[in-house]
Amino acid sequence: MHPEYKEQLPGLNRIEGQVKGIKGMIESHRYCVDIMTQLKAVKAALHKVEQEVLKKHMQHCLRNAAATGSDTEINTKIDELMKLLSKRI
Repeated sequence: MHPEYKEQLPGLNRIEGQVKGIKGMIESHRYCVDIMTQLKAVKAALHKVEQEVLKKHMQHCLRNAAATGSDTEINTKIDELMKLLSKRI
């Protein structure tokens, strides 16, 4: 069973609003630096949500894999995370 992430919904809703705001800024030809400032804010907010999801994954999924005592299960979870984290930009 996967953990719940409902507590991330308010942050994601806020990000959604920020992205719509950026779209409006672009449509109304706002100043480049203002748009970039908002883009950086969205990236920071997404990073925060990502960190919370990662934390919960480690607390729940990795812990459950460790509880099985199966090296294969543990290594699978670690490999999944390493593959994902290596794709970071």
